[in-house]
Amino acid sequence: MVNKSILISCIEGDGIGPELLQAARIVLKSLVESFDLKLDFVNVAAGDRELRKTGRALPNESFKLIQESDVCLKAPVGESAKETIVRIRQELDLYANVRPARNYPFIPSKFSDVDLVIVRENTEDLYVGFERRAQNGRKATALKVVTSKASERIAKFAFELAMVRKQAREKPRSVVCITKSNVLRITDGLFVKRCERVSRKYPQVLFQKMYVDTAAMNLIRAPESFDVIVTTNMYGDILSDEASQLVGGLGVSPSANIGRKFALFEPVHGCAPDIAGKGIANPLAMILSVEMMLDWLGETRLCKRCHEAAQTLDKAICSIGASGIKTPDIGGRATTLQVAEAISKEIKLLASSSSFSDDRVEMTKLVNPIASST
Repeated sequence: MVNKSILISCIEGDGIGPELLQAARIVLKSLVESFDLKLDFVNVAAGDRELRKTGRALPNESFKLIQESDVCLKAPVGESAKETIVRIRQELDLYANVRPARNYPFIPSKFSDVDLVIVRENTEDLYVGFERRAQNGRKATALKVVTSKASERIAKFAFELAMVRKQAREKPRSVVCITKSNVLRITDGLFVKRCERVSRKYPQVLFQKMYVDTAAMNLIRAPESFDVIVTTNMYGDILSDEASQLVGGLGVSPSANIGRKFALFEPVHGCAPDIAGKGIANPLAMILSVEMMLDWLGETRLCKRCHEAAQTLDKAICSIGASGIKTPDIGGRATTLQVAEAISKEIKLLASSSSFSDDRVEMTKLVNPIASST
């Protein structure tokens, strides 16, 4: 364990965001106590409320706090997502958006063997926001940006992930590159060519190409056939929401935004203002994002206790879910904080009765297989 404390910047967000961050902090407190983790926290003001208060969704002082931290844990924000998370992704070059979709036995689903990860290029495509109006507003144009550098590094990330990832069941390592290159022959065509180029360095990994409409169909028809998906920004955004519905919904869908030296972890879902304050928001996407964060810290900081904490957290989530302590969206009656508190108690029980080893290291490369890649 490193001696220096790890500083986590925390964005409370909007809507259900404060409830979710509170749940995450409850779980983190038990992990800190159980594994003697040296974690410090700094609150960062960002989102719709900050926009109304100061006129800026992400003030410079908030951005500086994030830059000065070791990692960021973010609850969902509202309409100011472009000014907050998109800005953070682009300015800190968090180029890899990692979104796993995995079946849990305690969550009702039509499927049982889904265990896939969508690796989404996070800095380019239509989401760069290059839009303009013409003809007095009667015409609007958006610029799609794809570069060789960004395409190659996200492809490398995806292949490295396929090489080290352990799945719930054995199946061939594979990477599926998803585009619409039959229509967008220059932009998506460039992405495919760079992925093909990278694939030659990984003969152990099956490489396939698939058009995005076919991929959307196959995610419903045979989701268990997918291992790692690599795709551009907008397709990844859409397909990851679809994938979440295969395993219980957005309430159980975590994500990571990873760069060379910094990462931000957040639920995939939005701030759900319609249920804010009702205590029924599912905290699992946020708590599973904490698990991903601990794994990333375990790798980048060579912190064995972070890996052990992540492993215990995963076991605690499964144990509590199996006991029926769940929010209404996945068939339970528990509140947001009841789920968090139950997981917290289970962590302490598991930590006090278990011994750990380095066996989790290969599993955890899910979130940062090439931390030092350029």
